[in-house]
Amino acid sequence: MTKRKLQRFNENEAFNHLFQPKREDLIDEFELKNNWNNLFFKNSNPIVLELGCGKGDYTIALAKKYPTINFIGIDLKGARLWRGAKTIEEEDIKNAAFIRTQIELIDCLFGENEISEIWITFPDPQIKLRRAKHRLTHPTFLEKYKHILHKEGVVHLKTDSEFLFGYTNGLIEANNYKILLASHNIYQKDNHNLPDYITSVKTFYEKKFIDTKNITYLKFKF
Repeated sequence: MTKRKLQRFNENEAFNHLFQPKREDLIDEFELKNNWNNLFFKNSNPIVLELGCGKGDYTIALAKKYPTINFIGIDLKGARLWRGAKTIEEEDIKNAAFIRTQIELIDCLFGENEISEIWITFPDPQIKLRRAKHRLTHPTFLEKYKHILHKEGVVHLKTDSEFLFGYTNGLIEANNYKILLASHNIYQKDNHNLPDYITSVKTFYEKKFIDTKNITYLKFKF
């Protein structure tokens, strides 16, 4: 481990808006489960998740744009989360937080109906069949999302992978879920009617490839 990375891991321990629960603690009973509004955010505002948030730039941008909504980014890479957590501290952002853990444990972090929306932004499409269970829109994950989402809660998928877009679309249709909005290229010139929140906030990856790749989008509910 490099000296820089070690320093970031040490700093992570002191950030008030970065949680790093142990797996056994989550499986037993995580104290914030069902209590994020009451114990942490101290308000009754909706909670929105970003899965695989990386450095947290998207989570933070959304938090700044929508101050009456609480945002939580989840990722396993501590060195990446350091950047987002440090920004929260430096800019005193009250409505954002990060959790370092595996996304497969998401139903240990949040209770039934506790979440309003989920954003999945540019995940690894896991194209190889043997990796299918790791796709963040695999049926196993969708069942977990369904459990923690409000009845009218929605899932957003932003990806440059036509494969993942088609795979997810197929699962939605097969399970009689409801597609609320779909686009094969959100930056196509004739897409003037797309809601502002889809294109006004961009991930680091999105900014990098916006001119060379089609950025697809799905919004659906269960």
